[in-house]
Amino acid sequence: MANGGAQGESGAGWLRPATGETIIAVGVLVLAIVVVWQTAIIPVSPAYAQVGPKVVPYITAAGLALLGLLLLYSALTGGWQPAEEQEIRPDRQALLWVVAGLALNVLLISYFGFTIASVALFVCVARGFGSTAILRDALIGVAFALITYYGFVTTLGINIGAGWGEYLIDLVFSWVVDRTGAPFTGT
Repeated sequence: MANGGAQGESGAGWLRPATGETIIAVGVLVLAIVVVWQTAIIPVSPAYAQVGPKVVPYITAAGLALLGLLLLYSALTGGWQPAEEQEIRPDRQALLWVVAGLALNVLLISYFGFTIASVALFVCVARGFGSTAILRDALIGVAFALITYYGFVTTLGINIGAGWGEYLIDLVFSWVVDRTGAPFTGT
């Protein structure tokens, strides 16, 4: 809403739609509709008196709808981007790196496991943001992925995608535990 609509003396001209912002606003409104639809089909037990499992999703849907309407108003009155930002063209190569990372994550996680899939995602996204140090990015990705994976497995007891990568790491940890006697609660 930074630009605000410039309104002429006769009131004409306030409608200056910004295409990209209008698409985002309509997307948020569609998301609100989907949340309402999915919330409506949540089964509710008669044990709930006043507040049931539908309250928070309906509040979320109302917030999304309000945000979508405000965004749509802003988009129809000129958009929220300043003029200098509207002239900037997106870096399609960077976007392709990020999309490739997401696709690799989806393709790799079921067989290779969470760690390897997450490292591939991290390296691709870092490359999309301009990094050329692939080995450094991979090592940082391994650290983050292992901390996340073993945090879920040991703390929460949730397996978020064990593959042969995690299996090999568990073998190494089990071997170290057998040699040292230290407790390990992996997958």
